[in-house]
Amino acid sequence: MTNAESTATPASLKSPVLIIVATSLMLFSMFFGAGNLIFPPMLGVESGSGFTPAIIGFCLTGVALPVIGVVAIALTGNNVQDLAKRGGWVFGLIFPVLVYLSIGCFYALPRTGVVSFETAIVPITGQDNTTSAVIFSLVFFGVSLLLALNPAGLVDTLGKVLTPMLLILLVVLVVLSMLNLNGTPGAASEDYATHPMANGLVVGYLTMDSLAALAFGIVVVNALRYKGFPEGKQLVRGVSVSAVIAGVLLAIIYVGLGFIGQVIPDPSKYENGAALLTDAARITMGQPGMIVFGAIVLLACITTAVGLIGATSEFFNHLVPAISYRVWAVVFTLVAVLLSVQGLEAVLAVAGPIIGFLYPPAIALIFLTLVEPIFGRRINTVFKIVLPVAIIWAALMSFNSLGWGSSFIEPLISWSPMHSMDLGWVVPVLIAMVVGLIVDFMRPKEEIVFRKDVTAELPTV
Repeated sequence: MTNAESTATPASLKSPVLIIVATSLMLFSMFFGAGNLIFPPMLGVESGSGFTPAIIGFCLTGVALPVIGVVAIALTGNNVQDLAKRGGWVFGLIFPVLVYLSIGCFYALPRTGVVSFETAIVPITGQDNTTSAVIFSLVFFGVSLLLALNPAGLVDTLGKVLTPMLLILLVVLVVLSMLNLNGTPGAASEDYATHPMANGLVVGYLTMDSLAALAFGIVVVNALRYKGFPEGKQLVRGVSVSAVIAGVLLAIIYVGLGFIGQVIPDPSKYENGAALLTDAARITMGQPGMIVFGAIVLLACITTAVGLIGATSEFFNHLVPAISYRVWAVVFTLVAVLLSVQGLEAVLAVAGPIIGFLYPPAIALIFLTLVEPIFGRRINTVFKIVLPVAIIWAALMSFNSLGWGSSFIEPLISWSPMHSMDLGWVVPVLIAMVVGLIVDFMRPKEEIVFRKDVTAELPTV
């Protein structure tokens, strides 16, 4: 797509408040996939009496970080490349490509189809075989592709149709569970008993929404452009407000789903959130509840699939304009179909280590982008020191978790605080940031330049 095709004129802007509300619902639906649905209930079960600090921690990394990521994209440019290039041209090219591929067609996208089939279709129909999986995958991703082929209509499709349906079903399930379930919280698991907030942080961190925010940012920016928001402060403010509203909705739903885990009878018998929510739906609504829960899973997964196809296709069309958005969308959908029929275990085996490797530099990149205005100057050295440190530490953590050279790597990285919670990279990154700041402040001041007509100040929400 060219700029002429993707940018509407200011004169076309109508009902900005309604557009922002619809855009925020679109963003909520893209974030809220199957993983987001099943993590909070198990947090409610495992945290026991530590539910409040645990859910706060979950919302910090599962809500606040993704919102900040979307705002960072709006402030600095059209896509994650504009952020990543601060770490050098190699990082600026390779990192975004890995992000989009890992949360797109190589992992998160096929996962939406697999989880939909295993959670929403198999329990209701009893059909659990390769033929059924292939047929469902073709239908599921075919529908997702058709919805994603019109990027200008994503706001209308997701924000005005599918997301309200998803929210209504979620609210029905949460309210009926709160009114009818009378279980009591069990004992907190060992990790939650000692560090409930820290454990909640890690679970929120594993939702992958911080990475997804880097991919979805371009979709939100372009969605508001299509609707007539002009470049500059108005566009950034619109994106920021949309992200905050989506974040508030996510937090409310997460708390409600977590509360179901607190009141479900006999909570210790559940090994995953999908089984817990299926039972909650069955207990509160009978057999129709199974259908309601299946509809929730399908809507959550298909809205995320549409968002992922749209985001990855937008990015690669921007990267390689000679190949159209529609061609990229078809290619990524076909890859997702092929991977999804292999099953969830195969998908996780391929992408799991890559996701763990990408998270530390992604969070470091978002954090640096947002704190740079505080210093009133460009902090180029900080970016060039911090991002390599985050990558190296993440690589060492990934190799260690896979058992590759653990006898050498474990003593090398285990000194860092929070190492046991997979957050050992945080302190080395902060040390690198201090070193970079010292170097930057010894150099002549370089003013911050954001998007056209955007000042160094964050938009007022």
